Amino acid sequence: MPAGIDDIAVYIPKLYVDATDFASQRGLDPAKLQKGLGVSQMAMVDTNQDPACLAANVCLKIIQKNNLKPADIGRLYVSTESSIDESKAMNSYVIGMLEQVYGSGVFEHCGGVETKFACVSGSYALYDNANWIRAGEADGKYAIVVVSDIAKYDMGSSGELTQGAGAVAMLLNDCPRLLEFDPRVASTSIKDEYDFYRPTGKSTPIVHGQYSNLLYLIQVRNALEIYKRKAQETGLIEIGQGETVLDHIDYMCMHLPYSNMGKKAFAYLLRHEWRSLPRWKSVVDAVGMEEPIPNNIGTIETILEDRAFMEKDHHFNKRLVETKEFKKEYNAKLASSLRASTMVGNIYTASLYLSFRSALEFEHNRGTDLAGKRFGFCSYGSGSSAMIFSGVICPQYREVVEPMNITAEIGERRRLTFEEYEIIHENKRLPNNPMLDTSKEFVLVDVNTSPDSQGQRRYVYNE
Repeated sequence: MPAGIDDIAVYIPKLYVDATDFASQRGLDPAKLQKGLGVSQMAMVDTNQDPACLAANVCLKIIQKNNLKPADIGRLYVSTESSIDESKAMNSYVIGMLEQVYGSGVFEHCGGVETKFACVSGSYALYDNANWIRAGEADGKYAIVVVSDIAKYDMGSSGELTQGAGAVAMLLNDCPRLLEFDPRVASTSIKDEYDFYRPTGKSTPIVHGQYSNLLYLIQVRNALEIYKRKAQETGLIEIGQGETVLDHIDYMCMHLPYSNMGKKAFAYLLRHEWRSLPRWKSVVDAVGMEEPIPNNIGTIETILEDRAFMEKDHHFNKRLVETKEFKKEYNAKLASSLRASTMVGNIYTASLYLSFRSALEFEHNRGTDLAGKRFGFCSYGSGSSAMIFSGVICPQYREVVEPMNITAEIGERRRLTFEEYEIIHENKRLPNNPMLDTSKEFVLVDVNTSPDSQGQRRYVYNE
């Protein structure tokens, strides 16, 4: 039985920090954020918003957009690494909020859990729900997978340059209008790592930036090797002489802690795929230097400690992305997926799916016929795991994509002053004192502090 994404919706908070303001306050060159990282604006939650609010708001959007009733939905999963409770699952908060609109108890039949594995958990949730549909257990009902996160880092840290917030909801069924998943090719790689993690009770993560970036590249490459094998064994893809598996994937969506990391990861995959092909010689000639090799490839630590190699590798990659060979692949397969990320920043689990949403809109707007095109998804979560899977755009995709307008969907936003940003970041205002007045949205109104009800959250739907 087929399974895939029937529709997709996005919810982005209405506050943001502009990269130029941030750079001037931190004594940075704005080009470091805008060109070096690919960050122009970073979405920020208001004082009366949390990841559950974001998830409920995007859920409501996709339900209303498709005129669904609670009885039409069989499963609701929420994937996040911004969990607000160590026991109570976020999807239960979301169901509670939705029942304020649709009536008490109307989602009682709707199964689901909160999934966590850093930024990759949304991909695992998609895989699980696709298999629920394929197994025939959906009985004609939809599954909703929501990815919702707030990327928050310590003040003054390097990660502070890559913050953001938002949620994406995907509607899954057995007759999708948007994308049908390729069966039996989803591939994973997993290791026990401490590249990026957030200990219980800590509101911001501990980040080993260079280590995490390199681990991301290695894990995605490992998953791609498994995907390549599965794609050939199942007959999905037949790789010809002088070809790479990436030649058979029309568009790539990468995990985006910041948009230029997606470009870097794509270049890394191309290097490893092209290296054994005839085309590699012309690429190296265009780069103008031989590809460097580390003195010791035993561990990530030894690679990072080899400063001479790291510097040469940086220069090689910098030259590679300026070659016509790379630019052709980049512009054709990846560039359109990065555009929305520059407007929002890092949204952890949701970043991969915002990139998919971005590619759909911007490719359609430039007149591309997407029907039958294969999208590859390269998902990474610290700790660490990578997942690669793919799907093909359905013939009727236009009815979903035609109305897409990410600027309109985000809506009018307010640019925060740097002082306001610091107030929000340091939680100096309570939920009952938000920056903005909102309507037709779920908001957090109270977090109980009494000993017998500590941590209980109360949400309302603002009419």
